[in-house]
Amino acid sequence: MLFLITCVVAMDIISDVLSLLKLESTIYFRTAFFEPWGIRVPTFENVARFHFVHRGRCWITVGDNSVELNQGDLVIIPHGADHTIHDPIDAKIESLKKATAEYLGEGVFCYGEKGNSNDTQLVCGHWSFDPNISHPLIDTLPPLVHIKRSNKTSSWLEHSLEMIGYETEMQQPGYQQIAKKLSETIFTYAIRNYLTAESENSQFYGALRDKKILNVLQALHQSPSHSWDLESMSSVANLSRTGFINRFTKLVGMTPLQYLTHWRMQIGCRLLLDSDCPIIDIAEKVGYQSEAAFGRVFKKHFNIGPSGYRRHDKLNYAAED
Repeated sequence: MLFLITCVVAMDIISDVLSLLKLESTIYFRTAFFEPWGIRVPTFENVARFHFVHRGRCWITVGDNSVELNQGDLVIIPHGADHTIHDPIDAKIESLKKATAEYLGEGVFCYGEKGNSNDTQLVCGHWSFDPNISHPLIDTLPPLVHIKRSNKTSSWLEHSLEMIGYETEMQQPGYQQIAKKLSETIFTYAIRNYLTAESENSQFYGALRDKKILNVLQALHQSPSHSWDLESMSSVANLSRTGFINRFTKLVGMTPLQYLTHWRMQIGCRLLLDSDCPIIDIAEKVGYQSEAAFGRVFKKHFNIGPSGYRRHDKLNYAAED
């Protein structure tokens, strides 16, 4: 029972982190690839790319690692690294730009020798997120997250991705919100699945499995405006100050005070972007007693003051419109 409660709290922290990412989904295309085929997808910043194998199989190569993907598998490239998708493993690789030269952006993207009946059907796209939002939970993810098909996941994933494809194709009223929410759910599910299945290989999830450190993380997330210091945090952990600092730093990848500041700045950034709250109110929400104190730390973190950051974002938004 204790382990179950710990897992539930850990998931709440994961939800806190993912909610700040402000994910925006984009579906590139549905594919019909005929063997032999191979495509190189270039690096792209501030996105997590994905490929879902609707039918058939293929290989994906990131760096020196190649993984076979089978029907029902989902693969995520969390940091947008360049990679190749191909079948067979030694297929000739073409650039994505060259492969899509004749694709008009509508319908199914076909590629390869069409006379071959063994086609691979993929749903490809990405999740973009705010470049200023970061967290060890995301930063420490591996270059490739492979969610294998199982009886518990295959039907749900396939139906969800099919619905996203249908909604973006038909563009009926409300389709953007439906696709966005479904896509966010898929990303959250995939990250949770990886963290729980690969907990021994995930640095930050190790912190969530450590009840003493988890208690501190939960307290910081629930009350970022509290006047935290090392003494109060080590008290929550029920550890000596030195023991707490060493344990927290090893598991989280930054010192307790660094994490506290980082988390406060992520919340402050999100509030500046998503609300019209006065900056002094935002400062107090994240634990600073004055706008000046908040501004100094914010500028050190983002190389721009809170007012300039908010104004810059609004100008970018207006330019996009």
